[in-house]
Parts: sequence; C-alpha cells; structure tokens
Amino acid sequence: MEERSQFSSKFGVLAAAVGSAVGLGNIWKFPYVAGQNGGGAFLVIYLICVLVMGFPALMMEMSLGRMAKTSPIAAFRKLTGNDRWTFVGVMGALSSFMVLSFYFVVAGWSLEYIYQSVRTTAFNGMNGQDLEMLFDSFAVSDCRPYIWLTIFVILTGMLILMGVQKGIEKGSKVMMTLLFALLLFLMVVSYFTEGGREGYEFYLKPDFSKIKPSVILQALGQSFFSLSIGVGVLLTYGSYVKKGNIVTTSLQIVTLDTLVAIMAGFVIFPSVFAFDIEPGEGADMAFIALPAVFSKMKGGLVIAIAFFALLAMAALTTTVSLYEMLVAVLVDSCKIKRFWANIAVGVLTLAGAVVCCHSLRPGTVFQIGGQSLFEIFDYVVSNYMLPLGALAMMVFFGWAYDQKKLHDALIGFGMNEGFYKVYMFVIRYFVPAVIVLIMLNQFNIVRI
Repeated sequence: MEERSQFSSKFGVLAAAVGSAVGLGNIWKFPYVAGQNGGGAFLVIYLICVLVMGFPALMMEMSLGRMAKTSPIAAFRKLTGNDRWTFVGVMGALSSFMVLSFYFVVAGWSLEYIYQSVRTTAFNGMNGQDLEMLFDSFAVSDCRPYIWLTIFVILTGMLILMGVQKGIEKGSKVMMTLLFALLLFLMVVSYFTEGGREGYEFYLKPDFSKIKPSVILQALGQSFFSLSIGVGVLLTYGSYVKKGNIVTTSLQIVTLDTLVAIMAGFVIFPSVFAFDIEPGEGADMAFIALPAVFSKMKGGLVIAIAFFALLAMAALTTTVSLYEMLVAVLVDSCKIKRFWANIAVGVLTLAGAVVCCHSLRPGTVFQIGGQSLFEIFDYVVSNYMLPLGALAMMVFFGWAYDQKKLHDALIGFGMNEGFYKVYMFVIRYFVPAVIVLIMLNQFNIVRI
C-alpha cells in the first residue's frame, strides 16, 4: 500500500493550513459583511467567535485528521469501525463542492479585473455607473466569465497533481509570502490616503446598537467560513501532519488567518470612506466600488493590479485546499487513483461553477425564489452547513468517540492535562450550545 503523503516541515503545515483558511472569505467577504453590520461592532463579535468557537473547532478538526490519517468519510469509518458517522464526511464533501462552485466564479472575476485594470489604466475616467455597467456586462457575457473560471480550475488541478509536498506545500509557501507582502503594501497605501481617517473610525469604533442575533449568526458563520471549519479540509490537512504541538499550530493558524481579515479591513475601509463610497455595498464592493477608488488614486494602476492579484492569490490558496479534500475523499473512500480523482473533481467542480456563473443571468432557470444558485450556495454553506458540520464533528469528538483514546491522542499531540479538561468542556458543552441557540433563533424557534 502506498505510504500516505506528509508535509515536510512545520512551516509547510502552517503555510498550507493558513492558505486554506485565508481566502476570499477574508479579503472579499469579511470587509463587506463587516460594513453591512456596523464595522467595529461586527469586528468585536467576529473576534470573540474566532477565539471561543473557531479556535477550539479548528483544533478539533486537525486532531481528528491526525488521529485517523485519512480524509473525512474514511476517517469516521476508521475511528468508529462502522458507517454511522460517515454522513459528517459526506456533508463536508458536499459543502466543499458547493463552496468551490461559487468560489471559482469569484476567483475568475479577480483575473478579469487584473486584465481590466491594465486595459482601462486603472478604470481611468469611469464613474460608478460606468463601473456597474462594466461588471454587469462582464458577469452576463457569453464567454469571458466561463473562460476565467476554467483557467482557475485548471491552475488548481495542476497544483494538486504535483502532490502534497511539491504542489500544495511549496505553492502555499510562495503564495502566502506574496499575499502578506501585497497586503502590507496596500495597507501602507491606504494609510496615506487623504480623508481615510473616517474609515478607521468606522472600523475600530464599535456601535453595539447594530448587534442583533442575525449579526452574531453571520459573525459565527463568517468565522467558520474564513477558517474553513466544518467542511473537512482541516481534517484532511491534519492527516498529512506527522508531528508538532496541536495547540500551538492551531493557534498560529487562527492568529494569521484573523490577521489577514483585519488587515483587509484596514486596506478597504479608509479607501472607501476617503472617496465617499458606502461600506456596505455588498459583494460587488470589490468589483464596482473599489475600482472607483483606484481610478482616483495616484498610482492607481499599480494599486489596482496589486489588489486583484491579492484576491486571486487568496482564492487560489483556498481552492487548492477544498479541491484536495475532494480528491483525498475519492482516493481514500472510493480507491480511485490520484490522477483520475483529480480529473473527476476538476470536471465536477467546473460544471458546478459554470451553473453558478450562469445563474447570475436574469431569467435563468438556475434561480430559486428570485435568488441565483450562486447566492443560495454562499448563504446556505456559510450560515447553515459549516456550523452544522462543525457541530456534528463536536458531538462525535466530545461524546461518541472513545474518550480514553481521545485523551491519549490529544496529550500525545502536545496538550497538557489542565488545558485538556477546559478544552473538552468547551467542545462538549459551550460551543455546541452556542451554535444550537443561534441556529434555533435563526429558525424563529427560540428568540434571543
């Protein structure tokens, strides 16, 4: 039997796992969700969710992978000796497919806007209406969105084909280094943007009157979405980790991922306030509102290219992790050769992305209740499937799995006895209770 691939270094583990967590959720989605929900107030709730729920959940998922040394569906079968819990892995695989289906579309947009930044010289002379027309015409054009998303699927598949060490690990090291360098560059530019102080105030001064249960649910869903919790990606990456302290590694992943999200806010909010743009414009902010900012900035061409390159880089680090999880499922559970598993995942996710892209066209059959499949996948995965996937893993981890084996495994991964007791209380009672309470409120069964 072929020996399972492993990451070759601690930095490799960190780069790959942070690359999985850092993505469009941090740079494209976090700023506009924060803008829609009170700026600084949402940031405070988000940080609390990351610390008290995201961190324990991420550590749990990595631990499951290290214990099982296989991908999600096979992991639950291996740890229990039966198929009762494999539904958790199946749900994770379905979530990964749904995320990739709309993720590849947005990733393709980032490539288009690198091209448009050069073609229009940073959108020079274009007003908000022009930029909206540019985006709308591109989103429903006959071929360009499909060409770009196809290129992204191919890029992702090529990295996966190179393997865990040569593809995922080396690629993640390079991309994460470039990503942080681009973010720092854009933060410096944003800091010196005249009139950007109001953006800092909006971002750092919380208005807790904006906080409602729905905002807390969004913060929880955003934290799980950003950290890639509940889909089985971290479980899969955990299966490639041979040694290292699980607490330290998990804390480093959470810290770096959260840092990227916070840095993205420092890039975007001063810029949009400096040029009098509404911070809650929605998902189109990156492709309509920000180009309007770039068109008015000194050195706008360089800044625009850097920003959309940043988006593309962040997207690629995440598509690689989600894609790898699906490949690993086919290899471990269906016993398909890695090459053919790669081809199968590429074909399936390309089809899903094409459907999601097409659903954005007016009057298409791929809409439900006036909403595109793109919007539905994004909302359902972020607000329901990821929290439910994490909840199911916690029930298994804290209650269904042999607690003596779990204790010995976690102590072996570097957790001390005192931390273990506190951690298990959080995993068994606190985090599940919070998730259930928020979900019940979302369905109007319990009012908070």
